[in-house]
Amino acid sequence: MAHAHRTHPADLAGTRPGGLRGGLARHALLPLRLFLGATFLYAGTQKLTDRAFLSTGGKGSLGELLRQVHDSAALPQLVELAQHSPVAFGYALAGGEVLVGIGTLLGLLGRLAALGGALISLTLWLTVSWPAAPYYYGNDLAYLIAWTPLVLAGAPRFSLDAALTHRRSRQGGQLYG
Repeated sequence: MAHAHRTHPADLAGTRPGGLRGGLARHALLPLRLFLGATFLYAGTQKLTDRAFLSTGGKGSLGELLRQVHDSAALPQLVELAQHSPVAFGYALAGGEVLVGIGTLLGLLGRLAALGGALISLTLWLTVSWPAAPYYYGNDLAYLIAWTPLVLAGAPRFSLDAALTHRRSRQGGQLYG
C-alpha cells in the first residue's frame, strides 16, 4: 500500500546553518575542551608548586606513590622506569600537563595537545589507577575517553588553530606575510 504523504529526512545532526541546534552542535566540544584544559593546567601547576610531590621519598611524594603502586600496576615496567628518577619524571609529568592544558585551552595544536592528554591519562590509568575496582572508580580511564573526541576533531572553534586556518585560507595558503 502506498502512502500519499511525502516525508522529509529528519535533521538528526542538527546542523542546519541557521538553526539553534546547528549552532549548539558547532560548539559542542568547547565545554569539554575548557574542562580538560583547565583541569590539566591546574594539575600540572599544582604538581610543580608542591615540594612534597617533587621529591624521591616522604609523605605525598611521587617516589612514595610509585613504590605503593608498583605491584598493582598493569604495566609495572612503566613504574620502574619512573622510579629511576622520580623527580625528573615528576617534572616531565607536570610540564606535560601544563603544556597539554595550555594547548587545549588556547586551541593551539589542538589534536596534538589532546593526544598528549590522552597519553598522560593512559599512562596514569595503567599505573596509578589500574587497581581501582570496579574499574569506573578510576578517573583516569574516564579522562582517557574524554580526550578521544578532541583527538579526533581538534579545536575547530574559538581556537588559535581555527584562526590560523582562516588566515591561511584568506591569504592563499601562506601562513605569514
